[in-house]
Amino acid sequence: MRAPHEKPVVIAGEAGALEGLYLDAAGGGEAGALVAAPHPLYGGSMDNPVVGELAFACSRSGIASLRFNWRGVGASAGAPSGDPADADADCAAALTHLAETVAGPLVACGYSFGAAVAVRAARAMPRVRRLVLVAPPPALCDARALAELDLPVLALAGERDRLAPPAGVAALVASLPDARLVAIPEADHFFASGLAQIGQATWEFLAATP
Repeated sequence: MRAPHEKPVVIAGEAGALEGLYLDAAGGGEAGALVAAPHPLYGGSMDNPVVGELAFACSRSGIASLRFNWRGVGASAGAPSGDPADADADCAAALTHLAETVAGPLVACGYSFGAAVAVRAARAMPRVRRLVLVAPPPALCDARALAELDLPVLALAGERDRLAPPAGVAALVASLPDARLVAIPEADHFFASGLAQIGQATWEFLAATP
């Protein structure tokens, strides 16, 4: 089995070039996963440990991944912005880059603020076939848009998370025909503990769904 290889990429974004990291799929594979980081005004970047854990879980599942920095974060051009429209534009640029890189179906993944952006991105990109949402804040997620997506969804929440409590996340995905909720013991919104559980749950979900 060929070992995965990580390489930096440059993504053509609305506000200028966006910094990204592309991780090959372990053993090859034609599917791709986009991983969206937390809020850019609160330290959210592609270097976040949860973002990295999602990327490596995807690779382990035979799915290449692309994570990226929002505008104004790291080496990405532009000014940092918390505007959802700006985040949607950045995510759409990264998803388009990924769609042009891999030939197979796509997975949209996101953590916190990035989870809400991933939902909207999946709605706009028919090639997205699965969603992985880590600590999706119910106050930020478009429940109606999520309900309109007939996709398998994995939602993960820390048992001690006050921003995305398991009960709130459960209500968010309750109407979906194929949603799985995993509560991570002892974890809060920042997952100082629980990274291994996130990776394992993501790997199991991706291995079990087409």
